Amino acid sequence: MDLNRRQLLWAGGGIGAAVLLAACEGGTAPHASSDSAAKPRRGGTLRVGALGRANAITRDPHGSQANESDYLIISLVYDTLTTPGTEPNTLPRLAARWTPSDDLKTWRFTVAKGARFHDGSPVTAEDLAFSLRRLRGTPSGASRLPGIKAENIRAEGNDTVVLVSDYANAELPSLTRLSTFVVKKGTKDKEIAKAPGSGPFKLEWFRGGNARLVRNDGWYGGDVLLDAIEVKIFESPQAMANALLAGQIDLASNVGAVAARTAERRKDIQVVRRPNDMAMPIVLRTADGPFADEKVREALRLAVDREAMVKQVLSGYGTVANDILGTGDPAYAKDIPQRTRDLAKATSLLKEAGFDLSKTYELVTTEDIPGLAEAATLFTTQVREAGVKVKVVKKESGSFWDKTWLKGDLYTTYWGTNDSVVFFAGKTMVSDAGTNETGWKNPEFDAAYRKALGTKDTAERAKLLHEVQRIEHEKSGYLLWGMADGIDLATAPVHGLPKLPGYGRVQLERAWLSR
Repeated sequence: MDLNRRQLLWAGGGIGAAVLLAACEGGTAPHASSDSAAKPRRGGTLRVGALGRANAITRDPHGSQANESDYLIISLVYDTLTTPGTEPNTLPRLAARWTPSDDLKTWRFTVAKGARFHDGSPVTAEDLAFSLRRLRGTPSGASRLPGIKAENIRAEGNDTVVLVSDYANAELPSLTRLSTFVVKKGTKDKEIAKAPGSGPFKLEWFRGGNARLVRNDGWYGGDVLLDAIEVKIFESPQAMANALLAGQIDLASNVGAVAARTAERRKDIQVVRRPNDMAMPIVLRTADGPFADEKVREALRLAVDREAMVKQVLSGYGTVANDILGTGDPAYAKDIPQRTRDLAKATSLLKEAGFDLSKTYELVTTEDIPGLAEAATLFTTQVREAGVKVKVVKKESGSFWDKTWLKGDLYTTYWGTNDSVVFFAGKTMVSDAGTNETGWKNPEFDAAYRKALGTKDTAERAKLLHEVQRIEHEKSGYLLWGMADGIDLATAPVHGLPKLPGYGRVQLERAWLSR
């Protein structure tokens, strides 16, 4: 499987398309609190539960973070160039500002003043260039930094790194939020697990997926209030929720709707909802096979009762979606009519397409996240009313990602990033995308995508992105029925938790404890 796939689906970027084309300053990242009137205080250790499996642990910030626990630890120890925000969407982090050339192909990122690694050495442009080239050299490097070749990444002076894209790309800064973790120039692979970062916390120890991080008092990004964060790995959301209810941890990250329903009856537990956090589409292969006909794909989209899916699969902790990925994007096309259930039209389209209703088709799924297998089961029940017979085949996670993902005719997938329309278009839908889940090749879509990327004016780019979404809505291989809320559970003394979806929710540097 693609090494960046799991990292993206667990963490992601969670923000929209409008990135700054000039030097970026300021902005906010929203945080939740159990008591908005409480005064932040310094000190304490936050005990965090995060999902993961012992056989999937990684310490490499540029490798595959299949575990959410690993990604959380790495994100607190290492800094990326940019980070999610609200206004504007893309905020400075290790890069204090960025500027493009007139043709939007060359971007210069300036290192934040005062940025230092945990060993006290300054972060330089050479460190950024080394890290980005190392990232680009991973098996999935082309999809992590699309359009950027390793030889087109260079340091310019001591504080500027230059990225030259193969094509005009107004959205390049937004691509530096997910996995551009910076390590020191010259770090060898065998040293990477102990390489110092420049983030708000330092790694004190790591044991079997569990870790203790202590405050970096010299962090350039501002005051960090917690003395430490202890991360404990859990293999299931239920086990993690039980640990929180038993007082063993203070925060259960991404715990799911079932646990939220239980916790809502407890006055001593906070339920932190992050709307539109995870996309849970059904993939219909477009390149060949039984779902290659656009009429068949449209029929299946019309056969689905989306409101029932959200109510039953997500227990109401989510929203109905409209077959367009990137619902968190400010440029998301809300004016495209919502697709609703129409069994009569679905039946008619299947007949026009000559779809074989005598066969039983397999829908392959996993139980990687809560609700995935349940969504598959409900889908089969709903499309049966249009005459389509489907049976659910559950696969173990490793087998699914190795043998079904990117290859199957009909399967479930999920993306826990809810990033921009452009992000998903470039990652999963343009003809040469490294993670083209549906095998879709549409020249009209490719052209619309490139035209939008190459447009400097934000308002004009938004109009062009509308066309990108229209084509996706009508012709792609995605059936996106709903968006699941991200749900964290926290004890009453926990304050300042991030509310941004995707990557934004691992930003715990502003969290604090009132006890």
